[in-house]
Amino acid sequence: MSITTRRTVLRSTVVAAAAALCASISSLPALALDGQWCKDVHIRFFVGGAEGDAFGTIVYNGAKQAAADLGPKVDYIFSQWDVEKMVQQLREAVAVKPQGIAMMGHPGDAAIMPLAEQAHKDGIKMMYQNVPVPKVVAAFGGGYVGAQQEQQGRALGVEAFKLGKLKAGDKAIMIGPFENENRGARERGTVAALKEAGVEVIQLSSPPSGEWASDPNLAIPVITAALLNHPDVKAVGYPGGQMLGNVATYMQAAGRKPGDIFNFGFDTSPQIVEGFKGGWVQLTADQQPFLQGYLPILSLCQQVVLGLAPMNVDTGAGFVTPQNYEIVSELAKQALR
Repeated sequence: MSITTRRTVLRSTVVAAAAALCASISSLPALALDGQWCKDVHIRFFVGGAEGDAFGTIVYNGAKQAAADLGPKVDYIFSQWDVEKMVQQLREAVAVKPQGIAMMGHPGDAAIMPLAEQAHKDGIKMMYQNVPVPKVVAAFGGGYVGAQQEQQGRALGVEAFKLGKLKAGDKAIMIGPFENENRGARERGTVAALKEAGVEVIQLSSPPSGEWASDPNLAIPVITAALLNHPDVKAVGYPGGQMLGNVATYMQAAGRKPGDIFNFGFDTSPQIVEGFKGGWVQLTADQQPFLQGYLPILSLCQQVVLGLAPMNVDTGAGFVTPQNYEIVSELAKQALR
C-alpha cells in the first residue's frame, strides 16, 4: 500500500469515527429533552423527617416535583430524623439495588461508609443531601446538595451577634446535636463564632433520636428550665425549622414576651413566617430545602441515563430577617421555601 493510499484510508477512518461520535453526542440532547427521559430509573429518596414535618415537607415537595418532571420511579423514605433508623433504612435500600439512592447525611461518615462501599460495588449511584459526608464521597463517590454545615453555622453566629446587638460578656443559649460529628458541625460553628465574639454560650444538646425535630413540644421543659436558670440570656439559637417555628410556645412557657430574647436559627416554614410576624423570631439562615429534594433526583437521573458526574451544590442562600421575610412568606406557606 502506498503512502498516499495509507493517508486516504487513515483520513477516511478518522472522518468516520468523528461522524459516529458526533452522531452519538447529537442524540443526547434529544434524549434529555424528551419528556420523562428518566422513566426507566429506580431511585430511593430519603426525606429525613416524618410525613408532614415542616422542613421535610419542603424537601419532599422538591423531590416530588423532580419525579414529575423527569419520570423516575421514586420510593420516598421517612426517618423521623432518627439517625439509627436512617442507617437501617439505607441498609435496606442498598439491598433492593435501585439505580440510585439520595441519602440524608445525618448518620455521618463512619455509619454510612460501609453501606456506601456496598452501593459502590453494586453500581448504585449515590447522592447526599442536607448534611455532607466528605469522607464517604472521597472514598466511594457521589455528590452533595445542601448547605455547608460549619460554614453556615459560623455565618449565622456572626449575623446573630450583629443583628442581636450582642456584646462581649452577654449570654446566649445554643441548642443542637453537638455530639454528632457531621450533623452537629453547623451548631458547633455557631457556638464557635459567638464565643470568638466574647459571648458566653450555654449549650443544650438535642436528643440524637431526632425527637425534638419530630415533636418540638418535647423540648418545652428543657428550654423553659434553661431560661429560668439563666434569666439574663439575650439570645437563643435553634437547630432547625421545627423548633424555630415553635419559638412562641417556648417563650410563652417561660413567661417571655415578643422581643425579650433574640431568637434565631435555620430554615423557613409557615410557622417561622408567623414567628416573624408576631415578633418572636428575629433571624434565620435559609438553606433552600426544595433544592435538596429536586437536585439529588435530577443528578441521579443524569448520572444513570447520561453518564454525567454527580452534582455538588451549596444551597445556603443567606438570611431571612424581620425586614425581608415577606419576600419568601407566600412560598414558605406553600411549603416551597
